[in-house]
Amino acid sequence: GVDLVKDVATLEAAYDDAAGVTAAFNRNVLEVLNRNLDGNFRPEAFRHRAWYNAAASRIEMHLVAETRQTVHLRSIDLTVEIAAGESIWTENSYKFTRPAVEAMLRDAGLDLVRWITDDRFALVVAGATPGG
Repeated sequence: GVDLVKDVATLEAAYDDAAGVTAAFNRNVLEVLNRNLDGNFRPEAFRHRAWYNAAASRIEMHLVAETRQTVHLRSIDLTVEIAAGESIWTENSYKFTRPAVEAMLRDAGLDLVRWITDDRFALVVAGATPGG
């Protein structure tokens, strides 16, 4: 299955929802680092930012530091200096068009057999290229 390219407003609203669900999900990565690496990130000191990068056909999610911070990840003996305004790139979520999927399949030696879509998402059925 693939997530299809949509208009920018729809994509960005899905990854930066008004209720803050995605922001909380994104900040949780810092909680996981704190828990697993004995860190001291302050998740509340980061602003969630998501936007659509049309050239790369992806949503990019970042956490942007509101203030300068020194973070210690004690389990791996690492100290990180983060400047105010500096971002941590946390996720890419790629979006596809049918021609891009067909090209990707071709590069892998596959053919598109069936394309089932509701114009938001597509189920792609692929098979080996005959003679390939």
